[in-house]
Amino acid sequence: MAVQFNHTLIYCRDQKRSSAFMAEILGLADPHPFSVFMCVDTENGVSLDFIEAGENAQITPQHYAFLISEEEFDEIFARIEAKGLDYWADPFLSKKAEINRNDGGRGVYFHDPDGHLLEVLTRPYGSGGFEGTKQPE
Repeated sequence: MAVQFNHTLIYCRDQKRSSAFMAEILGLADPHPFSVFMCVDTENGVSLDFIEAGENAQITPQHYAFLISEEEFDEIFARIEAKGLDYWADPFLSKKAEINRNDGGRGVYFHDPDGHLLEVLTRPYGSGGFEGTKQPE
């Protein structure tokens, strides 16, 4: 059997709020409970399992990137704007209110309610003409 990514735990303060945000912003099915988790399923079978760390917990921000179609980008970006979320073209958060055009596609970064950095991109990195993103000096 080939190795496949199956699920990941996403620590949050309020699993219903965080899982609902993820499902809504990405246009995925509503979260569903499993054991102590609230789960959001992606189209490739990966489960994002939200687990509460507690309302006052210190959450260590993580990065989650989602490969999407051009049409999905338009839909997701419209939801980002409708919610008034800040967004950036780069992971260093130096190009605010911009999207990137890496590899001939589009990409954008934004935060979830617990500070995790989410990314949506329409082309995998290295798939065509990527010039790289340099860290600001």
